[in-house]
Amino acid sequence: MEEEDVMEAEANVEVKNTSTTTNQEMRDDQKKHGDDHEDGDHNKHQQLPLMALNHVSRLCRNVEESINFYTKVLGFVRIERPPAFDFDGAWLFNYGVGIHLVQSEDEERLPETHDLDPMYNHISFQCEDMRAIEEKLKELNMKYMKRTVEDDKNGTVIDQLFFRDPDGFMIEICNSENLKLVPAGSIGKLRLPFDRHNPPVELDDGNKDHD
Repeated sequence: MEEEDVMEAEANVEVKNTSTTTNQEMRDDQKKHGDDHEDGDHNKHQQLPLMALNHVSRLCRNVEESINFYTKVLGFVRIERPPAFDFDGAWLFNYGVGIHLVQSEDEERLPETHDLDPMYNHISFQCEDMRAIEEKLKELNMKYMKRTVEDDKNGTVIDQLFFRDPDGFMIEICNSENLKLVPAGSIGKLRLPFDRHNPPVELDDGNKDHD
């Protein structure tokens, strides 16, 4: 797939018959209606009692090198790991999510390529200052890919930086925190955390909770 096609596919967000819902309105709505949701057939779907993403696990060729990368490049903090985990590894935490590093005993389980392709599996972090991150990558002499996705229809511009950790796992830094969330189906309910920034949400009538 050509780069232009990838950018167009990622930027193509259709919005129809929607009404804007603020973060406060979402919080009030969640408290009012609880965790049940009715679809168009009036069948109730119990919301799972999930809270948030807890951590991402990464196999490492060298745990100490990976600790150095995630703390110095991405600002994670090493935290204590329960002694019951009696294999070589480390726990890191910041920005409301954990990174769990595990010493790999088989390098064949690690990524074989170091190409920077946005279509590969990756984790992504939202960023308030893309220029600061790019300058840091330059200072560390790290290979990275930069691109901008523009959606003229909705006036959306997303800046992205892609690079890899010491073991070849790809990481994205982006500024898409204000990209509107538009549910694409009638089943399910968005649950937004109350203690951090949430993007604006647009819901049509089929995605609103009912009494």
